[in-house]
Amino acid sequence: MAGCIITIDAMGTPTAIASQICNAKADYVLALKGNHPTLYGQVKNWFEQQLSQGFKGIIHSYDKRVEKDHHCTEKRQIWCVPISQQQTLHNQDNWVGLKWVVMVVRLPHLWNETIREVKFYLTSLNCDPRNLGQVIPLHWGVENGLHWTLDVTFSEHACGVRTGHAPQNLALLRRIALNALNLE
Repeated sequence: MAGCIITIDAMGTPTAIASQICNAKADYVLALKGNHPTLYGQVKNWFEQQLSQGFKGIIHSYDKRVEKDHHCTEKRQIWCVPISQQQTLHNQDNWVGLKWVVMVVRLPHLWNETIREVKFYLTSLNCDPRNLGQVIPLHWGVENGLHWTLDVTFSEHACGVRTGHAPQNLALLRRIALNALNLE
């Protein structure tokens, strides 16, 4: 795992995972959502304030890109801010290796509809918004391609199996079945 970049959605962002990733000499990009409500609110409010002030006096990195794919045009803006530029974050010391906080604003335009999505991330990477502009969508590709398929095909999220090795065994069986279906 050394040298890898691990991306995890909000479900898998307890602080212990960040520690495990850093101990394995890897880096992380962890989604920040309502699973950490105090930290999420703090980061969201801070970014909103800085956006309104144009990040005046704040060290930050920025990237803007436009991508076109399958009748969809997506504008994406990425701001990376070192944690040293913010007030102390809620439980900041629990996030081993945390260096930067990231905000991504996505504006996908499909046919006649544009949606505005704002997402926040915590990362141990030395932040390069161009690099993160590639890493984060790769995570979405896995999330949308694999997890969505597993949920729609096998109702994975509705599964009530939670004890012993049964969840891992069922997950393995679902993936084997999905791979078999994909081969057909």
